[in-house]
Amino acid sequence: MKIIYSFNKKGYEAEQWQREIAAASGDGIVFLPFNHDPYLDPERYLEAWQLDRLFRAREPGLIRLYEALGALARESNAAALIVNNCPPYHPEFLRTLPLYRVLYSSDDPDATYRRNIPYLHGYDHVMYLDPAHSAEIDMKEKMLSCGIARADLVPHGVMDFEFEPERSEADLFDQQRDVDIVYVGSFFRQKLPLLDAVRRAFGSRFRLHGFFKAKHNVYYNVRFGARRWIRPISFAERRALYQRARIGVNIHWNEYGLGNQRLYQLPANGVLQITDCAAHLDHIYEPGVEAVTYRTAAELVARIGHYLAAPAEATAIARAGYRRVMREYRFRDVTRRAGRLVREALEARS
Repeated sequence: MKIIYSFNKKGYEAEQWQREIAAASGDGIVFLPFNHDPYLDPERYLEAWQLDRLFRAREPGLIRLYEALGALARESNAAALIVNNCPPYHPEFLRTLPLYRVLYSSDDPDATYRRNIPYLHGYDHVMYLDPAHSAEIDMKEKMLSCGIARADLVPHGVMDFEFEPERSEADLFDQQRDVDIVYVGSFFRQKLPLLDAVRRAFGSRFRLHGFFKAKHNVYYNVRFGARRWIRPISFAERRALYQRARIGVNIHWNEYGLGNQRLYQLPANGVLQITDCAAHLDHIYEPGVEAVTYRTAAELVARIGHYLAAPAEATAIARAGYRRVMREYRFRDVTRRAGRLVREALEARS
């Protein structure tokens, strides 16, 4: 069985996604990576209404994309399509494809009403990486209530280029770790109070990097008096930094947004992860054994202080988290799980 896996990435990251998706092939399933990014700037269809306008206007880039995907489906005789990350396919186009159609909803809960629910009628199946939707309902119930026939939790996982798969566990954990606390992530206004609480408590012991534009740095420094300029780092620099770090802070979109890539990158590099979304972490890790949780800024600072003063305890949790990722959350293993779910669904139909 062949499955087209559609994604959007650029440059080096696109090359790695292409390689990792293809490498997930096996057990009678062949994954065909298809990067939908080059055809049209994703910023033009981030919202469902934007895509609808482009589709109605027969935007040339969109039409070229649809023609390329259709050609790949015909030439490969694929049985299914998985669409991940900023879906560019209008439901009326999807109806023309003789494929089992899967939306991998990887940006919830912020995107649930923006580019998830509006497209559900074009898909047969939803895979989601965030187990929660809100205080009232979990993600599976939400998707089923919106009319999708099948919904399954499929975690994101970590790609090989984001850690060193050839490195032994003993070597990774024997490495000297001279960075006490680390956070790497893009600018989001709601995350700054937590990050600044860590900065105020631990000063230069806290390394903070990410995709902060000049205006974001100005805002951060004026609002919090931080006197720091936060800069991005490369994928290789991030990996090296994580492997020097003792504790990694994780912050999601909100308390119902568990499932970002840091959730897997940190333990894959031997870092003790201290994360929010405490009520839902047990879907992915055993709390207190494989990762540590917090609910408030004060609790985050206290947890960091405790584990800095208890390195053996911190290492034991980091090691357990690493082992869990290696068993279950490498990207190719997660993708194979998605392939098996697709095969089960198709077999149930026949």
